[in-house]
Amino acid sequence: MAAIRGNRQVSGTWGQFWWDGELIAEVEAFEAKVTPKREEFQIDMDIDSTLQGLAGEGTFTLKKIFTRGKDKLLEAWKNGEDPRSSFIGKNKNGKQSERVSIGNVWFNDLVLIQFEKGTPCKEEFSFGFTPSDASFIDKIA
Repeated sequence: MAAIRGNRQVSGTWGQFWWDGELIAEVEAFEAKVTPKREEFQIDMDIDSTLQGLAGEGTFTLKKIFTRGKDKLLEAWKNGEDPRSSFIGKNKNGKQSERVSIGNVWFNDLVLIQFEKGTPCKEEFSFGFTPSDASFIDKIA
């Protein structure tokens, strides 16, 4: 096996995030994960489990520069609507990149305003999605 070199290490420095097709330059962090829902059962002394379903969830953090869609989401919720979004997350090492597309995204909460004196403001968004609407667009070989 060939030696793996340090320049293959992926760094969040090159991470990018698109929200409904718009590149979000002020993104600081992005995470999306799928968690299996399992039912446990016992066989003799062993505890085993079986897959019952999948749940998608994540968060992203933005440096506070814009209101960035919060007003539209608040108004939609006040009108009884449940808007959905799509995300793309991308990261790379050199010339190779990993991209994930996530559809049917909903928001779990909405912080209207938050600040701490003497500290740059950031906003964290919590979301959910259906794992069947997520896929890898590009993979790092």
